Amino acid sequence: MAMPLEGNAIHHGGRRTVAIGVAVAAAVFTAGLLWAKWLPYAGKAATAHRTHHWAGSSVLAVGGVRAGDRPTWHAAATFFHAYVSSIWPALVAALLISASVQALIPRPWLPRALNRRGLVSSALAGGAAGMPSMMCTCCAAPVAVTLRRNGITPAAAVAYWLGNPLLNPAVLVFLFFVAPWQWTLTRLLVGVATVLGVAAAVGLVSRAPGAGPRPPRAVPAAGDGAGIGGPRGFVRALLWLGLFLLPEYAVLVLLVGALRGWLLTLAQPAHHGLLWALLLVVVVAIAGTLMVIPTAGEIPILQGLALLGASSGTIGALLITLPAVSVPGAAMIARSFGWRAVATATAAVTAAGLLGAAVLSLL
Repeated sequence: MAMPLEGNAIHHGGRRTVAIGVAVAAAVFTAGLLWAKWLPYAGKAATAHRTHHWAGSSVLAVGGVRAGDRPTWHAAATFFHAYVSSIWPALVAALLISASVQALIPRPWLPRALNRRGLVSSALAGGAAGMPSMMCTCCAAPVAVTLRRNGITPAAAVAYWLGNPLLNPAVLVFLFFVAPWQWTLTRLLVGVATVLGVAAAVGLVSRAPGAGPRPPRAVPAAGDGAGIGGPRGFVRALLWLGLFLLPEYAVLVLLVGALRGWLLTLAQPAHHGLLWALLLVVVVAIAGTLMVIPTAGEIPILQGLALLGASSGTIGALLITLPAVSVPGAAMIARSFGWRAVATATAAVTAAGLLGAAVLSLL
């Protein structure tokens, strides 16, 4: 008669462990985003509403870098310092959230919540899940990697990754208060189309034979297979994220910072005919896709370009491509998604930049 009681005790103990883990993960998620995103952005939104002015400066111009400047260590180091100073709270929150998901959330839960039968429905679920965290693609990358490691489909995971910056409700509010209404409408319409379209394209490519790696087993695997690793699993997950993702991230941010003078050159207004203008928009869309900026960093960049007389096509393209993908972000997710999926996402975001250019020009 003791066996059923012992079995019930083990069962209830397991449920209690799961409940504690989920509660801790929810607390990390809420506290981290309150500190890194929600409260700071609420203050910025109130200031933007009151002044109709964006107080931040362009991260591309820090250190006195101007259009046409050649790559230098000074350009790389000043950009790295400015960028990391801006995003480090979000990056810390992202790493803690990612480790919490890996170690404390039962492994079947997230696939049940985000994986859908259709590519578009999976993209909708992933994009909607990314909106509350409001991160740039580099800060969202550790969470996207964790989603793949926990069995989330490529479509839903990439929609989460791109939904963070492109569908960021705070940035939409900022744009509405400090920029022409056409910018906000273009970002919203083309942003939704980009998240859904890119996710669907990545989902199709990932279904092809040999398209990419199968999602590896989560690092902090528990003995019962539930995905509850406890404090030790949390530490292991955090160390894995830090050791495998952050070094290449730092190197690539330095590289992008060194090359930013060339992007400024590309964005300069030119008067060489329609064909040249169209070619310039294509080149700017590609450059914007590869560039890395902090959340809402596109606002002062685009405002500065507008004052210099940049075309609506240039602004529309960068409005979509600057916040999405980036070289460091793509490198961080490549191992989990596969290079074919990352290349597809990069090409699709560049094409979406051209769509943004066309929409803003028409508006």
